[in-house]
This record gives sequence, structure tokens and C-alpha cells, in this order.
Amino acid sequence: MSEPEIIIERLAVGGNGVGRLDGVACFVPFTAPGDRLTLRVTSRKRSYLEGELSALREPSSWRTEPSCPVFGQCGGCSWQHIDYALQCRAKRALLVESLERIARLVAPPVEETVAAPHPYGYRARAQFKLFSAAERLAVGFYRRGSRYVIDLPDGCPVVTPAINTAMQRLRLVLTLLPDRNRIPQLSIEEGEEGVVAVVHYIGREPERLRALLLERQAELGLAGLWVQPGRKESLLAVFGGGRLTYLVPGGAAGETPMPLGYDIGGFSQVNRGQNRVLVNLVRELLAVRPDERLLDIYCGNGNLSLPLAGLVTELVGVEEYPPSIASAIDNARQLRVNNSTFRCRSAVDEVERLVAAGERFAAVLLDPPRSGAAEVVCRLRPLQAERLVYVSCDPATFARDAAVLAGHGYRLERAIPVDMFPQTAHLETVALFSLS
Repeated sequence: MSEPEIIIERLAVGGNGVGRLDGVACFVPFTAPGDRLTLRVTSRKRSYLEGELSALREPSSWRTEPSCPVFGQCGGCSWQHIDYALQCRAKRALLVESLERIARLVAPPVEETVAAPHPYGYRARAQFKLFSAAERLAVGFYRRGSRYVIDLPDGCPVVTPAINTAMQRLRLVLTLLPDRNRIPQLSIEEGEEGVVAVVHYIGREPERLRALLLERQAELGLAGLWVQPGRKESLLAVFGGGRLTYLVPGGAAGETPMPLGYDIGGFSQVNRGQNRVLVNLVRELLAVRPDERLLDIYCGNGNLSLPLAGLVTELVGVEEYPPSIASAIDNARQLRVNNSTFRCRSAVDEVERLVAAGERFAAVLLDPPRSGAAEVVCRLRPLQAERLVYVSCDPATFARDAAVLAGHGYRLERAIPVDMFPQTAHLETVALFSLS
């Protein structure tokens, strides 16, 4: 039986190309709008099909040459085959489509995507997987849809050069270990102090591994190194400090670099340059004044709100992950921010408490996880915030929450896509809602 032929019409949320086969939508990874191709149907669902590209009959003008030799095999990037300017155009289209389809908005106010100045070499954190057999040690990422480790001896083109160098140096040292097959992962990240790494270990002799790594400190060139034999709480320091810092725009107009820190293993945005863009956009959209109170829900380590603390009378941050709250409190102390309060509670519980206490905030900032904040945004109206800025990492849950906000009197004024993750379909959005 001959393989069917289709033309890819658009890109879908998740990154796959979409065409139609006998009138049914068919999703095909690693394709681009305008591709004419034959495919192998891999799955038939009730309302759509899934397929694999078999042969590219006529390539799209969107296509470009991928920078990574294992693109298409590695489970990391999905869009290296698409011209970067067109990636940004597609991300805006995906956000518009989500707001139109899910939030039922007509001509949503979505602006052009803020492109990353560096489409490659931007990730300041990576988790490399390891596989060891006989004399072979593979260090890289999982193959798409499997647990097979694709070896990356020359590093990954989307992570920073310093992280690639650190991975290659660690690889050389780990090949000398007799039980390197008990090391499933390396977590490496870069801060202002340099590069730090965590060696994940499931063997029986973590202290022995720790001693061996300490002997090799000079040739590793790391600012810090840890062994993790269990959960995060089990971290064993080999050398170096346990805190990383990065810079965000501070001061009245965002002209002063402000250091923010977090503990090793904690969360931070992996694209430091685009994170600074986020901070400036939040500052612009919130437009806070000295007589106002700011509520930051899902505040993390204070990444988006501490740079604004000097512009308001009071900052209240809420986060249920204890290490992040500890980092936020520590950042406020080191920055001598005296008008901030950070509370380790669930967002729903804290908003309900604030409402019950009759508290008011002129501005509210939300940066929820991928699952969104539906249970929170439906409770915000009694706080009487005039302006609400929502930072989202998922267009679908953002659109759902935009609909909830509209039902509670908030109008979407601006939505700005920010490309935090070039070469992938992931999208960050910064949006302003105003109280009607």
C-alpha cells in the first residue's frame, strides 16, 4: 500500500505540523508549513491522526539547516529545522489561536513575539543523562520517546558554552570511575559565580565518589560540585558554595543590575537574557506607584517582584515551595529590601486569607506553573486590584485563565509573547489585565 501524501498547513501547540488526510487533521513532527510530504500513519484517534514523515517531496520555504547533528533524534528541540524569525511568528499565531479558541476572544491584543538575541547557546541549566556499558560512556539526552541516551561528545548547541565545557570535563573524570554505571544524571548550571554541577549517584559509596571528585577539582574548573545520592535534601558538598546568583534589571527605570540568588537545585529561568526582558515587561505593564501595594503570587525567589520593591509601599510574595521562599527572604535581606513579606503557603489559601482580612492591592502579579492558576484567579476580584499581570508558560492554560478573569471583570489589555526557548515550541507570555 502506498504511503499517503499531504501538505502541512500550520504548526500546532506542542510543535507538530498539521495537515489534512481525507479531511482529518494529521499531526506530523519535524515538519513546517508548506512541506509536501508522504507519511506513515502511526496512530488513529477519534478526531485526528498522528504520523511520521516518510519522504519530503517538496520542502517548505520555512525550512533551514538544523545546527545539531542529532536533531530529530534527541527529545529536546523540535524546531531547529524552522527559520528562527518564522519560529517567532508561529509562536504568536499559536497564542492568538489559543485565545480565540479557548477564551473566545475576537482579535485578541497579541503583540509581536520578543525574539531572543541568541537563538542558540542560551540555556544556563541542563540535565545530562548518562549510560555506561563496558568501556563506553554516553552523556547526553534521551532519544525522543525513549530512555535511550544519545551521546553528545561535543555538547548541546542550545546550552551555554561554559556548560558544554563543564560537561566534557566531567565526562573525562567520570570515565575513570569503576561504578560510573551508578551515575544516571549530571545537573549543570551557570551563574555569576561560574558553573556548578551535581552528580546524581545511586551507588553504595557516595563518600568514595565524593573523595575521587575532590581529587580532580583542579581539572574540572567548576565553581562548585555536589554529589546527590538521594533526594535534594541528601546533597553532599564536594567543594564550592551552595548559592547561585544571576542579574536582573533593578532601580527606578531598570537601569541598575540587581543580583538575585537561589540554592543549588532550586528553580530559576534558564534563559538569563530573556528573563531580564520578562522583568522589564512586568515593570512596564504593572506601572506601580509609590503609594501602592503589590501582591506577587507564585513569587519563587522574588525574580519578578523584588526588582519592583523599591517602587511600591509594600510587596507581599506567596509561594508554597519552602526553598524558594527561603531564597526570596534571603534575597530581600541581601538587597536591604525592608518593605517585603514572603509567605510559604498555597496560593489559594493565602488569597482566601487576604480576602477574608479585607486586604487590598493596587497590582497583582502571577507567574503560575504550567497547569495555570484557575483556582486562584477566580478569587482575586475582592482584592480590587486595578492591574493584573499574568506571566504564563503555557498558551492553553493561559487562555483558560483569561476566560475566567473575563468572567470576574478583568479585560485583557495586552499580551506579549516572549521567546524564552528558541528551537522549541515552548512559549512564555506576559499579559496585562485591567479591572473593568
